[in-house]
Amino acid sequence: MDDNAVPERKRGSGVKMVYDLLRDEILDLKLAPGSPIDEVQLADRFKMSRTPIREALVRLAGEGLIETLPNRSTMVSNIDFLNLHTFFDALVLMYRVTTRLAAQYHRPEDLATIRTFHEEYAAAVKAQDALAMIATNAAFHSAIADAGRNPYFSSLFRRLLDEGRRILRLYYQSYEGQLPQRFVDEHQEMIDVIAARDVEAADRIGREHAEQIVAQVQRLFTRNERLDIQL
Repeated sequence: MDDNAVPERKRGSGVKMVYDLLRDEILDLKLAPGSPIDEVQLADRFKMSRTPIREALVRLAGEGLIETLPNRSTMVSNIDFLNLHTFFDALVLMYRVTTRLAAQYHRPEDLATIRTFHEEYAAAVKAQDALAMIATNAAFHSAIADAGRNPYFSSLFRRLLDEGRRILRLYYQSYEGQLPQRFVDEHQEMIDVIAARDVEAADRIGREHAEQIVAQVQRLFTRNERLDIQL
């Protein structure tokens, strides 16, 4: 019985390793939208059989990160730009409600955690490290959500921040390596109003912070550098 359990555990850990690595590469745009996924190449890369590779791909497909085409080939899913407005609506609402509830229900230890992530985020901005900014930004806002004492909102917000990593990667790229200090200043404003238990200001700042992200992303995707040809 134990002999059978060991390979199963090894396979399970292999599936998780492949899943975690591929998921990060997709969300961080190291694997570009539309790029092909080849089971044979992945099996060679990870030095394992195709069975755990296939299981990891099934999990990624379930999250909408990869898709199988009619010809049975597999690729990284394209970003659904047509329905981004629904993602943005949910994102803005979660920024508002989590910041608002944190102002209302936070405990002293919550502020310490939030400030720690704020310092890490500020360091990432100073280093102009976009990937570190995405990770520390998610940790910062997740800590704010946790301070609001509503696990449903916390779970939903984490999911949105996770699913939005590809959008945020493009968002930070739009600043062409010059990530502004304004991001850090806005986070500090959030901390100040949360600490002051100013619920209405927290709601307002949460909304403004989210809406400027949405506006920048929308500008990025609607920029049209026209080809001017005389006819």
